Amino acid sequence: MTYKRSLYETLCATLSRPTPVIHVIIGPRQVGKTTIALQIQENIRIPGIYASADSPLPLDAAWIETQWRRAVAEASSSGTPVLLILDELQKVRGWSETLKFLWDNRAAAPDIRVLILGSSALMMQEGLTESLAGRFFLHRCSHWGYQECHAAFGWSLEQWVFFGGYPGAAAFTENETDWKRYITDSLIETVLARDVLQMSKVAKPVLLRHLFALAATLPAQSVSYTKMLGQLHDAGNTTTLAHYLKLLESAFLASGLELFSQGVQRKRGSSPKLVLWNNALVNALSTRSFADSLADTIWWGRLVENAVGAHLCNTLNSVEYSVTYWREGGHEVDYVISRGRDIWGIEVKSGSSGRISGLSRFRSRYREARALLVGAHGIPLEDFFSKPVTAWLV
Repeated sequence: MTYKRSLYETLCATLSRPTPVIHVIIGPRQVGKTTIALQIQENIRIPGIYASADSPLPLDAAWIETQWRRAVAEASSSGTPVLLILDELQKVRGWSETLKFLWDNRAAAPDIRVLILGSSALMMQEGLTESLAGRFFLHRCSHWGYQECHAAFGWSLEQWVFFGGYPGAAAFTENETDWKRYITDSLIETVLARDVLQMSKVAKPVLLRHLFALAATLPAQSVSYTKMLGQLHDAGNTTTLAHYLKLLESAFLASGLELFSQGVQRKRGSSPKLVLWNNALVNALSTRSFADSLADTIWWGRLVENAVGAHLCNTLNSVEYSVTYWREGGHEVDYVISRGRDIWGIEVKSGSSGRISGLSRFRSRYREARALLVGAHGIPLEDFFSKPVTAWLV
């Protein structure tokens, strides 16, 4: 693929200069992390070494040490800095401790600039926080947005809302049955089986799968934990469901957004609003076709609302921003973004009609809140999805 994501430009410029930290790419599977790394290696103006730990046989610390020695030898012979790219690093036993040792003892070594990436975000994050604290800078490679899919594949807004943002699936969109199989088998099943179940302690793996499937049938809807318990077999308790929703979120699959509350601690156990991080995850498990979804105005409205929520989750840094929703009686605001004392209420309208009483009631409760109407009579959907969310938070 010749298309270059914005993260490529950022990293290429950063790694072209001396850097005091290890740079890390994390993000969902199949969104182009390896492609970005190879594009950087090809275009950066210093020698680069790419090595992948994706091997049928388990690798150990010796593999990392070997790649490091290769980089040192190249830098010594060329007299220039060297970029070392280590892919699928989470598959190497003790990878974080080994990399920490090499990095901390590089004082007398040539200028080695390190870029690491892995398909298991859960495993990468665990190693980073436990062994490499203070030694890395995290770059998030998110699901593809509308503007990227339009530029790379010529998709319309409607196609992106239905097919989501997995570039590898674009070749299958002409045959929706094959597309659904690809998303289900190559993405959903792989992430659940290899990233979540193998990397985290999950006492009830069947429940985790059923919870994800339930979320996919209820995009952008708030569902009480009590109702979930009634629909899921062997569901255990609300604490288990809340924990599994957090696991799905850490795997970039789905979030259970909390109810917004200012000035007091949020009520634990409140009905979470289910948002899938990519609409492909919704429609691959649905029996509706693209044409059926467009014709069903209620379902299409859910897809658009979920796409807005996914756009917020994918592009807003969770450390700086909080994404929630608000409800009081029959009044609801689709999404609430907060950053410190700044609050924005977002109402999504996919049709030409509909009341915005929820937004009005919310602003009467929180007078400092700013309002954003997305869709009909507000920011056109195409405009909203074509810019970073922060462009609208002014």
